[in-house]
Amino acid sequence: EDLAGYYAHCTALDAAMGRLLDAIDDANIRENTLVIFTSDHGDMLGSQGEQRKQLPYEESIRVPMLLRWPARFGERASSNAALIDAPDLMPTLLGLCGVPCPDTVDGRDFTACLDGGDDPSGGAVLLMQPAPFGEWYKRGGCVSFRGVRTARWTYVRTHDGPWLLYDNLADPYQLHNRINDPACQRTLAELEQQLQRKLAEIGDEFESAQAYLDRFGWAINERGGTVPVFK
Repeated sequence: EDLAGYYAHCTALDAAMGRLLDAIDDANIRENTLVIFTSDHGDMLGSQGEQRKQLPYEESIRVPMLLRWPARFGERASSNAALIDAPDLMPTLLGLCGVPCPDTVDGRDFTACLDGGDDPSGGAVLLMQPAPFGEWYKRGGCVSFRGVRTARWTYVRTHDGPWLLYDNLADPYQLHNRINDPACQRTLAELEQQLQRKLAEIGDEFESAQAYLDRFGWAINERGGTVPVFK
């Protein structure tokens, strides 16, 4: 039933996207309209024995990032292996539209990368879960974590130490956690250094979940939902 409902939603979104693209064509603005298709998260759909989001596995963290802009990118389909993350969306879209991005905005502008230049990510994107909520708050099973996803590896640590290490090229379904594999300890150390650089860039010290809730004025109610705290 869960799968049927999920794919029914996908089908409905597909139909709605088709209507939107048809409307753009009917308005004769196809050539110079930038269309983006993406999502805020994926769904585990039973992989790793889990459902929904908030986990650092591929099914949860990897989402579509499709762009169509015939006047700039042409009509031919192409792919780009750049590692783009959620905070990069605003500066990239502003950059593509020629609008200055405020200095206070996090993330990187991938405009040059999309035009054939270098990937500005530094070879990794940051994975983080500051404070588990929803079903995870009520039943457990998800912890606060920080990690990095590179072109090959996924590395994640919790407050208790290193947690996950997957070679996504050799093990695309992430069936073999190599965190304790002696042959991977040098790779683990390198990924830990990358993670610490990413955290330093944003000034994150990987504090407790409650510390972030308190700092940003949120609480978690009895249903696991996040609610604002008014002082």
